[in-house]
Amino acid sequence: MAGIGFSLIMPFMSLYIDTLGDFTRTQLSFWSGLTFAATFLVTAVISPIWGKMADERGRKLMLLRASLGMAVVIACMGLVTNVYQLVLLRFLQGIFAGYISNANALIATTAPRSQSGKALGTLTTGNVSGMLLGPLLGGAIAEVVGYRTTFFVTGTLLLLVFFLSLFFVHEHFVPVKRSESVPMKQVFHELKYPHVVIGMFVTTMIIQASNNSISPILSLYVRQLMGGHGGIALVSGIIASLPGVATLLVAPRFGALGDRIGTEKILLIGLIFAILVYIPQAFVTNIWQLGFLRFLVGISDAALIPQVQTLLAKYSPHYAAGRIFSYNQSFQAVGNVAGPLIGSTISGMFSYSAVFLSTSLLVLVNLIWVNFNTKDIRQSEHVKKEANESEE
Repeated sequence: MAGIGFSLIMPFMSLYIDTLGDFTRTQLSFWSGLTFAATFLVTAVISPIWGKMADERGRKLMLLRASLGMAVVIACMGLVTNVYQLVLLRFLQGIFAGYISNANALIATTAPRSQSGKALGTLTTGNVSGMLLGPLLGGAIAEVVGYRTTFFVTGTLLLLVFFLSLFFVHEHFVPVKRSESVPMKQVFHELKYPHVVIGMFVTTMIIQASNNSISPILSLYVRQLMGGHGGIALVSGIIASLPGVATLLVAPRFGALGDRIGTEKILLIGLIFAILVYIPQAFVTNIWQLGFLRFLVGISDAALIPQVQTLLAKYSPHYAAGRIFSYNQSFQAVGNVAGPLIGSTISGMFSYSAVFLSTSLLVLVNLIWVNFNTKDIRQSEHVKKEANESEE
Protein backbone atom coordinates (compact mmCIF):
# COMPACT_ATOMS: atom_id res chain seq x y z
CA MET A 1 0.00 0.00 0.00
CA ALA A 2 2.88 2.36 0.70
CA GLY A 3 4.31 1.46 -2.70
CA ILE A 4 0.98 2.33 -4.33
CA GLY A 5 0.89 5.63 -2.47
CA PHE A 6 4.41 6.60 -3.50
CA SER A 7 3.93 5.72 -7.17
CA LEU A 8 0.31 6.68 -7.80
CA ILE A 9 1.12 10.22 -8.93
CA MET A 10 4.34 9.48 -10.84
CA PRO A 11 2.95 8.63 -14.33
CA PHE A 12 1.27 11.99 -14.83
CA MET A 13 3.47 14.33 -12.76
CA SER A 14 5.01 15.87 -15.88
CA LEU A 15 1.57 16.19 -17.48
CA TYR A 16 0.27 17.83 -14.27
CA ILE A 17 3.13 20.33 -14.35
CA ASP A 18 2.20 21.14 -17.96
CA THR A 19 -1.23 22.29 -16.72
CA LEU A 20 0.33 24.74 -14.24
CA GLY A 21 1.78 27.09 -16.85
CA ASP A 22 2.70 27.68 -20.47
CA PHE A 23 6.07 25.93 -20.84
CA THR A 24 8.39 25.19 -23.76
CA ARG A 25 9.73 21.62 -24.09
CA THR A 26 13.02 22.63 -22.45
CA GLN A 27 11.21 24.39 -19.58
CA LEU A 28 8.87 21.44 -19.08
CA SER A 29 11.83 19.04 -18.98
CA PHE A 30 13.56 21.29 -16.43
CA TRP A 31 10.56 21.63 -14.11
CA SER A 32 9.79 17.92 -14.40
CA GLY A 33 13.36 17.04 -13.44
CA LEU A 34 13.40 19.49 -10.53
CA THR A 35 10.01 18.31 -9.25
CA PHE A 36 11.08 14.67 -9.29
CA ALA A 37 14.45 15.48 -7.71
CA ALA A 38 13.26 17.88 -4.97
CA THR A 39 11.94 15.20 -2.60
CA PHE A 40 15.08 13.12 -2.83
CA LEU A 41 17.40 16.08 -2.31
CA VAL A 42 15.95 16.61 1.16
CA THR A 43 15.80 12.85 1.81
CA ALA A 44 19.54 12.54 1.13
CA VAL A 45 20.32 15.06 3.86
CA ILE A 46 17.80 14.05 6.51
CA SER A 47 17.80 10.22 6.26
CA PRO A 48 20.83 9.65 8.56
CA ILE A 49 19.08 11.68 11.29
CA TRP A 50 15.96 9.51 11.06
CA GLY A 51 18.14 6.38 10.88
CA LYS A 52 19.90 7.24 14.14
CA MET A 53 16.54 7.93 15.77
CA ALA A 54 15.26 4.57 14.47
CA ASP A 55 18.14 2.74 16.19
CA GLU A 56 17.49 4.64 19.42
CA ARG A 57 13.67 4.63 19.53
CA GLY A 58 12.52 1.90 17.15
CA ARG A 59 11.64 1.48 13.49
CA LYS A 60 7.88 1.44 14.03
CA LEU A 61 7.93 5.07 15.16
CA MET A 62 9.65 5.97 11.89
CA LEU A 63 7.00 4.09 9.91
CA LEU A 64 4.29 6.15 11.59
CA ARG A 65 6.14 9.44 11.03
CA ALA A 66 6.71 8.73 7.34
CA SER A 67 3.20 7.55 6.48
CA LEU A 68 1.32 10.33 8.29
CA GLY A 69 3.59 13.12 7.07
CA MET A 70 3.44 12.01 3.47
CA ALA A 71 -0.33 11.55 3.61
CA VAL A 72 -0.79 15.24 4.47
CA VAL A 73 1.85 16.64 2.11
CA ILE A 74 0.81 14.66 -0.97
CA ALA A 75 -2.87 15.54 -0.45
CA CYS A 76 -1.87 19.22 -0.42
CA MET A 77 -0.25 18.83 -3.86
CA GLY A 78 -3.74 18.63 -5.32
CA LEU A 79 -4.36 22.22 -4.18
CA VAL A 80 -1.37 23.99 -5.81
CA THR A 81 -1.90 26.77 -8.33
CA ASN A 82 1.64 27.00 -9.78
CA VAL A 83 4.76 24.90 -10.22
CA TYR A 84 6.65 26.73 -7.45
CA GLN A 85 4.16 25.54 -4.82
CA LEU A 86 4.43 21.99 -6.18
CA VAL A 87 8.23 22.00 -5.97
CA LEU A 88 8.03 23.37 -2.41
CA LEU A 89 5.71 20.55 -1.36
CA ARG A 90 7.99 18.00 -3.02
CA PHE A 91 10.84 19.40 -0.90
CA LEU A 92 8.64 19.04 2.18
CA GLN A 93 7.77 15.47 1.20
CA GLY A 94 11.45 14.58 1.52
CA ILE A 95 11.37 15.34 5.24
CA PHE A 96 8.84 12.56 5.76
CA ALA A 97 10.61 9.93 3.66
CA GLY A 98 11.84 6.63 5.08
CA TYR A 99 8.92 4.19 5.21
CA ILE A 100 10.51 1.55 2.98
CA SER A 101 14.04 1.88 4.41
CA ASN A 102 12.76 1.38 7.96
CA ALA A 103 10.63 -1.56 6.84
CA ASN A 104 13.83 -3.04 5.38
CA ALA A 105 15.70 -2.42 8.64
CA LEU A 106 12.89 -4.04 10.63
CA ILE A 107 13.00 -7.18 8.47
CA ALA A 108 16.82 -7.23 8.35
CA THR A 109 17.04 -7.34 12.15
CA THR A 110 14.44 -10.09 12.60
CA ALA A 111 15.09 -12.52 9.72
CA PRO A 112 17.86 -15.17 10.05
CA ARG A 113 20.93 -14.07 8.08
CA SER A 114 20.92 -17.33 6.10
CA GLN A 115 17.46 -16.44 4.78
CA SER A 116 17.81 -12.67 4.60
CA GLY A 117 17.82 -12.71 0.79
CA LYS A 118 14.50 -14.53 0.67
CA ALA A 119 12.98 -12.34 3.42
CA LEU A 120 14.03 -9.05 1.83
CA GLY A 121 13.04 -10.38 -1.60
CA THR A 122 9.55 -11.09 -0.24
CA LEU A 123 9.37 -7.61 1.30
CA THR A 124 10.48 -6.17 -2.02
CA THR A 125 7.61 -8.08 -3.63
CA GLY A 126 5.17 -6.20 -1.42
CA ASN A 127 6.72 -2.86 -2.26
CA VAL A 128 7.03 -3.65 -5.96
CA SER A 129 3.44 -4.89 -6.05
CA GLY A 130 2.47 -1.41 -4.94
CA MET A 131 4.82 0.20 -7.42
CA LEU A 132 3.16 -1.98 -10.06
CA LEU A 133 -0.41 -1.12 -9.12
CA GLY A 134 0.28 2.54 -8.33
CA PRO A 135 1.04 3.87 -11.83
CA LEU A 136 -1.77 1.76 -13.29
CA LEU A 137 -4.32 3.04 -10.78
CA GLY A 138 -2.93 6.57 -10.92
CA GLY A 139 -3.21 6.72 -14.70
CA ALA A 140 -6.74 5.32 -14.63
CA ILE A 141 -7.94 7.64 -11.84
CA ALA A 142 -6.36 10.67 -13.55
CA GLU A 143 -8.17 9.84 -16.80
CA VAL A 144 -11.53 9.57 -15.02
CA VAL A 145 -11.47 12.31 -12.35
CA GLY A 146 -8.45 14.45 -13.26
CA TYR A 147 -4.96 14.94 -11.88
CA ARG A 148 -5.84 16.88 -8.71
CA THR A 149 -8.26 14.32 -7.28
CA THR A 150 -5.58 11.65 -7.62
CA PHE A 151 -3.43 13.47 -5.05
CA PHE A 152 -6.32 13.36 -2.56
CA VAL A 153 -6.75 9.62 -3.20
CA THR A 154 -3.02 9.12 -2.57
CA GLY A 155 -3.15 11.06 0.69
CA THR A 156 -6.11 8.99 1.89
CA LEU A 157 -4.29 5.76 1.03
CA LEU A 158 -1.17 6.77 2.98
CA LEU A 159 -3.36 7.76 5.92
CA LEU A 160 -4.71 4.21 5.88
CA VAL A 161 -1.10 2.95 5.85
CA PHE A 162 -0.52 4.99 9.00
CA PHE A 163 -3.40 3.31 10.85
CA LEU A 164 -2.45 -0.17 9.64
CA SER A 165 1.14 0.40 10.83
CA LEU A 166 -0.11 1.79 14.14
CA PHE A 167 -2.34 -1.17 14.98
CA PHE A 168 -0.83 -4.16 13.17
CA VAL A 169 2.96 -3.66 13.03
CA HIS A 170 4.60 -4.96 16.22
CA GLU A 171 8.23 -4.45 17.10
CA HIS A 172 10.06 -6.00 20.04
CA PHE A 173 12.50 -3.15 20.45
CA VAL A 174 14.79 -2.37 23.38
CA PRO A 175 15.59 1.37 23.32
CA VAL A 176 19.25 2.30 23.10
CA LYS A 177 20.33 5.28 25.17
CA ARG A 178 21.96 7.98 23.14
CA SER A 179 25.03 7.81 25.39
CA GLU A 180 25.35 4.06 24.65
CA SER A 181 24.87 4.35 20.90
CA VAL A 182 27.91 3.11 18.98
CA PRO A 183 29.36 5.87 16.74
CA MET A 184 29.19 5.13 13.00
CA LYS A 185 32.97 5.36 12.75
CA GLN A 186 33.26 2.46 15.17
CA VAL A 187 30.47 0.57 13.38
CA PHE A 188 32.38 0.74 10.08
CA HIS A 189 35.61 -0.24 11.88
CA GLU A 190 33.91 -3.43 13.14
CA LEU A 191 32.50 -4.46 9.75
CA LYS A 192 33.97 -7.56 8.11
CA TYR A 193 33.82 -5.96 4.65
CA PRO A 194 33.51 -2.18 5.21
CA HIS A 195 34.42 -1.44 1.57
CA VAL A 196 31.56 -3.66 0.42
CA VAL A 197 29.01 -1.84 2.58
CA ILE A 198 30.24 1.56 1.41
CA GLY A 199 30.43 0.19 -2.13
CA MET A 200 26.79 -0.88 -1.96
CA PHE A 201 25.87 2.69 -0.96
CA VAL A 202 27.48 3.95 -4.17
CA THR A 203 25.92 1.10 -6.16
CA THR A 204 22.47 2.05 -4.86
CA MET A 205 23.08 5.66 -5.87
CA ILE A 206 23.99 4.72 -9.46
CA ILE A 207 21.09 2.24 -9.74
CA GLN A 208 18.63 4.91 -8.70
CA ALA A 209 20.19 7.51 -10.96
CA SER A 210 19.87 5.07 -13.85
CA ASN A 211 16.26 4.14 -13.14
CA ASN A 212 15.07 7.66 -12.39
CA SER A 213 16.75 9.36 -15.32
CA ILE A 214 13.81 7.95 -17.29
CA SER A 215 11.10 9.13 -14.87
CA PRO A 216 10.70 12.79 -15.91
CA ILE A 217 10.45 12.00 -19.62
CA LEU A 218 8.58 8.69 -19.67
CA SER A 219 5.08 10.16 -20.02
CA LEU A 220 6.40 12.76 -22.48
CA TYR A 221 8.09 9.99 -24.50
CA VAL A 222 4.80 8.06 -24.49
CA ARG A 223 2.98 11.16 -25.72
CA GLN A 224 5.53 11.53 -28.53
CA LEU A 225 5.16 7.87 -29.59
CA MET A 226 1.36 8.20 -29.53
CA GLY A 227 1.43 11.38 -31.58
CA GLY A 228 -0.27 13.31 -28.76
CA HIS A 229 -3.54 11.41 -29.17
CA GLY A 230 -5.43 8.88 -27.02
CA GLY A 231 -5.44 8.18 -23.30
CA ILE A 232 -1.88 9.30 -22.66
CA ALA A 233 -2.12 9.32 -18.84
CA LEU A 234 -3.57 5.79 -18.78
CA VAL A 235 -1.03 4.40 -21.24
CA SER A 236 1.79 6.13 -19.33
CA GLY A 237 0.54 4.44 -16.16
CA ILE A 238 0.53 1.03 -17.86
CA ILE A 239 4.03 1.53 -19.30
CA ALA A 240 5.31 2.73 -15.91
CA SER A 241 3.81 -0.30 -14.17
CA LEU A 242 5.19 -2.97 -16.52
CA PRO A 243 8.63 -3.21 -14.84
CA GLY A 244 6.80 -3.91 -11.59
CA VAL A 245 5.01 -6.89 -13.14
CA ALA A 246 8.30 -8.57 -13.97
CA THR A 247 9.92 -7.65 -10.64
CA LEU A 248 6.91 -9.01 -8.78
CA LEU A 249 7.28 -12.37 -10.51
CA VAL A 250 11.02 -12.89 -10.04
CA ALA A 251 12.25 -10.86 -7.00
CA PRO A 252 11.70 -13.60 -4.35
CA ARG A 253 13.23 -16.19 -6.69
CA PHE A 254 16.32 -14.07 -7.27
CA GLY A 255 16.62 -13.53 -3.50
CA ALA A 256 16.50 -17.26 -2.76
CA LEU A 257 18.88 -18.01 -5.66
CA GLY A 258 21.30 -15.38 -4.32
CA ASP A 259 21.29 -17.11 -0.91
CA ARG A 260 22.45 -20.28 -2.70
CA ILE A 261 24.93 -19.11 -5.35
CA GLY A 262 25.92 -15.66 -4.07
CA THR A 263 23.98 -12.44 -3.94
CA GLU A 264 26.79 -10.50 -5.60
CA LYS A 265 26.61 -12.78 -8.66
CA ILE A 266 22.90 -12.05 -9.12
CA LEU A 267 23.68 -8.33 -8.87
CA LEU A 268 26.32 -8.52 -11.61
CA ILE A 269 24.04 -10.50 -13.93
CA GLY A 270 21.25 -7.97 -13.35
CA LEU A 271 23.51 -5.06 -14.36
CA ILE A 272 24.61 -6.79 -17.58
CA PHE A 273 21.00 -7.52 -18.48
CA ALA A 274 19.99 -3.91 -17.72
CA ILE A 275 22.47 -2.58 -20.30
CA LEU A 276 21.05 -4.94 -22.91
CA VAL A 277 17.46 -3.72 -22.39
CA TYR A 278 18.07 0.04 -21.95
CA ILE A 279 19.86 0.62 -25.27
CA PRO A 280 17.01 -0.61 -27.56
CA GLN A 281 14.51 1.69 -25.81
CA ALA A 282 16.16 4.64 -27.56
CA PHE A 283 15.14 3.25 -30.95
CA VAL A 284 11.54 2.09 -30.46
CA THR A 285 8.97 3.27 -32.99
CA ASN A 286 5.74 2.39 -31.18
CA ILE A 287 4.30 1.98 -27.70
CA TRP A 288 4.26 -1.84 -27.87
CA GLN A 289 8.01 -2.07 -28.32
CA LEU A 290 8.56 0.31 -25.42
CA GLY A 291 6.17 -1.68 -23.22
CA PHE A 292 7.97 -4.97 -23.91
CA LEU A 293 11.39 -3.49 -23.12
CA ARG A 294 10.06 -1.83 -19.94
CA PHE A 295 8.83 -5.27 -18.84
CA LEU A 296 12.37 -6.61 -19.30
CA VAL A 297 13.68 -3.68 -17.22
CA GLY A 298 11.64 -5.10 -14.33
CA ILE A 299 13.58 -8.36 -14.51
CA SER A 300 16.85 -6.48 -14.16
CA ASP A 301 15.40 -4.37 -11.32
CA ALA A 302 14.61 -7.56 -9.38
CA ALA A 303 18.30 -8.45 -9.50
CA LEU A 304 19.53 -5.02 -8.34
CA ILE A 305 18.15 -3.15 -5.29
CA PRO A 306 16.94 -6.30 -3.41
CA GLN A 307 20.42 -7.82 -3.80
CA VAL A 308 22.09 -4.64 -2.54
CA GLN A 309 19.80 -4.65 0.51
CA THR A 310 20.59 -8.32 1.12
CA LEU A 311 24.34 -7.66 1.03
CA LEU A 312 23.88 -4.82 3.52
CA ALA A 313 21.82 -7.10 5.79
CA LYS A 314 24.39 -9.92 5.61
CA TYR A 315 27.43 -7.77 6.34
CA SER A 316 26.04 -5.23 8.84
CA PRO A 317 25.45 -5.58 12.61
CA HIS A 318 21.83 -5.63 13.78
CA TYR A 319 22.34 -2.86 16.35
CA ALA A 320 23.19 -0.40 13.57
CA ALA A 321 20.72 -1.63 10.94
CA GLY A 322 18.61 1.52 11.09
CA ARG A 323 21.59 3.76 10.44
CA ILE A 324 23.08 1.49 7.75
CA PHE A 325 19.81 1.39 5.82
CA SER A 326 19.23 5.11 6.33
CA TYR A 327 22.69 5.88 4.91
CA ASN A 328 21.79 3.64 1.99
CA GLN A 329 18.57 5.62 1.60
CA SER A 330 20.61 8.83 1.54
CA PHE A 331 22.70 7.51 -1.33
CA GLN A 332 19.50 6.26 -2.95
CA ALA A 333 18.07 9.75 -2.63
CA VAL A 334 21.19 11.30 -4.17
CA GLY A 335 20.68 8.96 -7.12
CA ASN A 336 17.03 9.96 -7.24
CA VAL A 337 18.13 13.60 -7.40
CA ALA A 338 20.82 13.06 -10.02
CA GLY A 339 18.72 10.76 -12.23
CA PRO A 340 15.85 13.15 -13.06
CA LEU A 341 18.27 16.04 -13.50
CA ILE A 342 20.39 13.97 -15.89
CA GLY A 343 17.29 12.82 -17.76
CA SER A 344 15.75 16.28 -18.06
CA THR A 345 19.10 17.83 -19.09
CA ILE A 346 19.83 15.20 -21.75
CA SER A 347 16.29 15.36 -23.14
CA GLY A 348 16.37 19.16 -23.20
CA MET A 349 19.74 19.26 -25.01
CA PHE A 350 19.18 16.35 -27.38
CA SER A 351 16.04 14.19 -27.37
CA TYR A 352 14.01 11.79 -25.25
CA SER A 353 15.72 8.82 -26.95
CA ALA A 354 19.16 10.08 -25.86
CA VAL A 355 18.17 9.61 -22.21
CA PHE A 356 18.09 5.83 -22.64
CA LEU A 357 21.60 5.83 -24.10
CA SER A 358 22.99 7.93 -21.24
CA THR A 359 21.26 5.57 -18.81
CA SER A 360 22.99 2.58 -20.43
CA LEU A 361 26.33 4.31 -19.88
CA LEU A 362 25.51 4.81 -16.20
CA VAL A 363 24.68 1.11 -15.81
CA LEU A 364 27.99 0.18 -17.47
CA VAL A 365 29.87 2.31 -14.93
CA ASN A 366 27.96 0.57 -12.16
CA LEU A 367 28.80 -2.88 -13.54
CA ILE A 368 32.53 -2.08 -13.49
CA TRP A 369 32.22 -0.68 -9.95
CA VAL A 370 30.33 -3.68 -8.53
CA ASN A 371 32.68 -6.19 -10.18
CA PHE A 372 35.64 -4.48 -8.51
CA ASN A 373 33.93 -3.89 -5.17
CA THR A 374 32.65 -7.44 -4.56
CA LYS A 375 35.86 -9.20 -5.62
CA ASP A 376 36.76 -10.10 -2.01
CA ILE A 377 33.36 -11.69 -1.37
CA ARG A 378 33.57 -13.82 -4.51
CA GLN A 379 37.09 -14.96 -3.62
CA SER A 380 36.02 -15.78 -0.06
CA GLU A 381 33.02 -17.78 -1.30
CA HIS A 382 35.26 -19.63 -3.76
CA VAL A 383 37.77 -20.57 -1.04
CA LYS A 384 34.93 -21.70 1.22
CA LYS A 385 33.45 -23.82 -1.57
CA GLU A 386 36.81 -25.49 -2.29
CA ALA A 387 37.29 -26.20 1.43
CA ASN A 388 33.85 -27.85 1.65
CA GLU A 389 34.55 -29.96 -1.45
CA SER A 390 37.92 -31.13 -0.07
CA GLU A 391 36.28 -32.15 3.22
CA GLU A 392 33.69 -34.17 1.32
